[in-house]
Amino acid sequence: MTREQLIQQIFAKKSFLCVGLDTDAKKIPAHLLDLHDPIVEFNKAIIDATAPYCVAYKPNLAFYEAHGIHGMTAFKKTVEYIQEHHPHHFIIADAKRGDIGNTSKMYARTFFDEYNVDALTVAPYMGEDSVTPFLEYEDHWVVMLALTSNKGSLDFQLMQDTNGERLFEKVMRKGMEWGTPQNMMFVVGATRGEMFKDVRRVAPRHFLLVPGVGAQGGSLEEVCRYGMTSDCGLLVNSSRGIIYASNGEDFAEIAANKAREIQQQMAVELERIV
Repeated sequence: MTREQLIQQIFAKKSFLCVGLDTDAKKIPAHLLDLHDPIVEFNKAIIDATAPYCVAYKPNLAFYEAHGIHGMTAFKKTVEYIQEHHPHHFIIADAKRGDIGNTSKMYARTFFDEYNVDALTVAPYMGEDSVTPFLEYEDHWVVMLALTSNKGSLDFQLMQDTNGERLFEKVMRKGMEWGTPQNMMFVVGATRGEMFKDVRRVAPRHFLLVPGVGAQGGSLEEVCRYGMTSDCGLLVNSSRGIIYASNGEDFAEIAANKAREIQQQMAVELERIV
């Protein structure tokens, strides 16, 4: 999916919501567990229920790899289901890959040739040759880790060099030498609030993938105030707050309600820039 196509979907649906498919077999409603493939059936129900209110889905590979080959089959079926039934939705594989060049080429082939997802999260610690192989695929995206919302992010990401530049800023500036606003996004956690101003000083045009709204306590209003651009520039992810809002037989209906609530807030924010 191109940047222009993504922006068109955002404004057409009045939403920049990404639903995280962090599907934990231990949290799936009990009535699904006797089905042949409960993870896939859960995902299908969540996807169909939330599709009117979001523009993207983000399956987290850890939740699928934990089940070995059966989990990866579930991931593949989930991606294929979105592509077949909701083809205008942006798909992010949250795998945080990144290794020496020839290994990254194989990761890129896996996710962009084999699964044909739109985007892949990438860890940039190993530098240019670990990231650029993912940028060789037209109309596919690298989503590079920059300023995350987890507690441990303080260990490295805010470290300053002798000029006062913080590590996350250096990572973003270097990433912008490799990719463009057409094929690179940055991960910035919603709990960072006013630091979105600093992020936007470095990367005024790049899309940001923003986890942490909902269960992690991030403020959508604050993210939009400091991080939104004239063409939105945001994909805000919510996972647990939507997909596990109910563990009863009404789980899909309640997930739809939660997604709708967020979408309605997003519509208000988008009106400010139209």
